[in-house]
Amino acid sequence: MSNVKRLDINYKTDELFEDFRNFGNEDLYLVDELRGEMIDASSDSPFYGIYVGDRLGARMALYRKGEVEEVYFSDFDDYNVLWKLEVLRDFQGRGYGKALLDFAKEQGQPIKVIARNQSKDFFIKQGFKDIELQNKDGHDVLIWTP
Repeated sequence: MSNVKRLDINYKTDELFEDFRNFGNEDLYLVDELRGEMIDASSDSPFYGIYVGDRLGARMALYRKGEVEEVYFSDFDDYNVLWKLEVLRDFQGRGYGKALLDFAKEQGQPIKVIARNQSKDFFIKQGFKDIELQNKDGHDVLIWTP
């Protein structure tokens, strides 16, 4: 159905992410994070997306855990963090969010996610468990295990 692609770290992607700034929730922009990644051209892009025609309709960041993450998910030595998954309003309800999650699950690692903006029920429906912890901003921490 949907083809998930790794997004290059470049100025074209910066322009594509502006759509999310204009139509999305400000907690999910990723524009500043992308600009930070563009400085380190040697890094692999943690950004993935689904194009609908020539428009980026859905995107997320997916990366291996960092030391900060161990506070919330100490049961695993290695896992992925799924961050700021968002589907533009025009493309919601078409399975793009699920397709991004399925792609993340196919990596075979446990996944930690922070449920923001009423997304908790969506993640639970996709097999994530509420571990009854919250981050410093009061958002629920959920996990998925293979």
